[in-house]
Amino acid sequence: MNTIKGGRHAMLGAALLWMGVTAAADGPALRMEVGPGQVATARVEAQGTLALLLPSGRQQRLDGVADADGGARLSQLDVDFDGRPELVARASVGQVNEAVAVYRFDTRQARFVPLELPASSHEQCGGLMGLDVDAANRTLSSSCRSGPMWYVDLYRYHDERLYLYRAERTLMLGDALEATIFVKQTAESGPMAVWSTFDPAGNVLETAISDGLVAPRSDRRLLAFSGQVVPARLPLYARPGDTATRRYLVRDDRVELLDEKDGWVKVRYANPTRGDILGWVNANP
Repeated sequence: MNTIKGGRHAMLGAALLWMGVTAAADGPALRMEVGPGQVATARVEAQGTLALLLPSGRQQRLDGVADADGGARLSQLDVDFDGRPELVARASVGQVNEAVAVYRFDTRQARFVPLELPASSHEQCGGLMGLDVDAANRTLSSSCRSGPMWYVDLYRYHDERLYLYRAERTLMLGDALEATIFVKQTAESGPMAVWSTFDPAGNVLETAISDGLVAPRSDRRLLAFSGQVVPARLPLYARPGDTATRRYLVRDDRVELLDEKDGWVKVRYANPTRGDILGWVNANP
């Protein structure tokens, strides 16, 4: 009986301390149910620091994200698709970008822990930015702007761990590609980019060259731009850097653009009699 009273007094003391600490906080508190009958409260303090009151009555502080004024916006969202919400903090940074931090409630530790992103050399945004959750396809989208270019990194879960599912890199060929393969674009078209799809181990499953400003649908295979061969005779090589080949494309042949490496472009030509033919063309000036 004394233990129960002591526990109640401890939780009451923690709640009173919480009220005293958060009275000067900048924003309203966010209440979220982290488990059956378990409620946590979160509030943003100075410079984006998150002050949390856990279901146990204990307090926790986490480094969050902050805008130029030191503020952030809190929400709850099921980011790992397990039916329970995660704590999400957002803050506008760099005029057009939005930094995002996500925290999962770990029932074994009875506290919040940051959502871990996989280490990858292919992602462009350096973390979760402008987070968008596609529950239907169980995909997380991170988007950011660098210079004139918008980038999108797509993440999925495998064995309860995130992996980079899709990413892009800008195609830096310019007029050299246009003189080799002409791709018709409109005023709304963005810079071309190489999109890649990865498996959980980081292996490349497919690549395609398409609009770098339009993220491909996460529930479909990549769709590549197509173009027409410009030279009267265009050598088609087996690998980038090859110097000899017996295969050629001719002017006006239509090909799909699949990948790029050091100024070489991988293409697919649908031969009417022999089916798809893959090879690399030299688009270096």
